[in-house]
Amino acid sequence: MLSEDIRWKQRFQNFEKSLHYLEEALSIGAPDIIQRAGLIQFFELSFELGWKVLKDYLEEQGFADVKSPRAAIKKDFETELVTDGHTWLQALEDRNLTTQTYDEETAQEVEHLIRNIYYPLLKELHTVLYQKL
Repeated sequence: MLSEDIRWKQRFQNFEKSLHYLEEALSIGAPDIIQRAGLIQFFELSFELGWKVLKDYLEEQGFADVKSPRAAIKKDFETELVTDGHTWLQALEDRNLTTQTYDEETAQEVEHLIRNIYYPLLKELHTVLYQKL
């Protein structure tokens, strides 16, 4: 059990670092195409580490049925670790979309969502898990 406890805390540190890089990317007011691609990449990384740290935390709490992002997000919502399961699932869909193709119009739409919806979602997760450390 101790190794599981350490695992979520280690993953949290990586999540924290990626969130910091996302924050730096978000500080660019009008990113060019390269900067936007970087911003989206930091979102993808932060989201990936976010759901995985949630999974690790839930496993440390005794939940075994949280192997996929969708299962972890649903269980996190049930246990009230996250408050907006629907938006988390939408972020998962958009993350999946951006990792497979790059279209400038889609990138601009996703950037808007990252700035206004997904970053605050990830920041809320950071706050919740930080309090559990």
